[in-house]
Amino acid sequence: MAWLQLHIGAEEAQVDALQSLLETLGAVAVTMTDAADQPLYEPPPGEMPLWKQIIVSALFEQTTDANLLAQALKSALGEPLPNYRMSILEDQHWERAWMEDFKPMRFGERLWIIPSWTDAPDPSATNIKLDPGLAFGTGTHETTALCLEWLDQAELRGKSVIDFGCGSGVLAIGALLLGAEHAWACDIDPQALLATASNAANNGVADRLTCVLAKDLPDDIDVDIVLANILAGPLVELSGQLSQLCRSKGHIVLSGILAAQGDSVVEAYSNAFSVDLPTQKNDWLRVTGRKH
Repeated sequence: MAWLQLHIGAEEAQVDALQSLLETLGAVAVTMTDAADQPLYEPPPGEMPLWKQIIVSALFEQTTDANLLAQALKSALGEPLPNYRMSILEDQHWERAWMEDFKPMRFGERLWIIPSWTDAPDPSATNIKLDPGLAFGTGTHETTALCLEWLDQAELRGKSVIDFGCGSGVLAIGALLLGAEHAWACDIDPQALLATASNAANNGVADRLTCVLAKDLPDDIDVDIVLANILAGPLVELSGQLSQLCRSKGHIVLSGILAAQGDSVVEAYSNAFSVDLPTQKNDWLRVTGRKH
């Protein structure tokens, strides 16, 4: 089956109304992409950022009349319409193409992420079974890779860990598979905790993992290793809480930091930690330190 695809320009304030309009007109899917190559920096916790200039894309069934669709848009939005175009999108085996794009990935010497439909290249390695899903963190982004590479070289046997902003739970699960005794996984999104719990069960470590919403995290937790792959603004804002979670002589591992934001993160943690020189991968940094 083929689809009629519409791309139409919009400003940030128009997106919600335009999405509702397109769904009313029969769109089966609506997505947003950047129209101006504008970087998105960290939002406040719980907020969803958007670009200032946006391309809204919608898929309609192929039988949809393109001329009638254009007329309906003009009636609702007025003339002239924002820049738009329509085209026929041929159907593909989307699931197969998506699976082919996600292959085993190695981090350091002993740690791999393996999707469920492939065999482990090195069965003797530490293999995290993880499929892409709704929650962030499958190892494909530099920020997650930087944290996994740190875990690969760390001595984790018998240690306690917290994965703050856990997403898919990949960092907590990796730490447990590498020998950590217990891990906490916390996030502001309940969906992330569901994904983390499912992934932990698939990797046989659910009995050593505690999932909790960030707002419900007990005040008396202190762990050997604090992992926080979020973004620079929240890392600075939460520096007091994250520092308190780490026990004396414990380690902190921070990621989600653009290179230009590294100094502010280092400064926020320097009072409580001996901070190492940041490690960079492309545009992103990892900041680590040991608590005084």
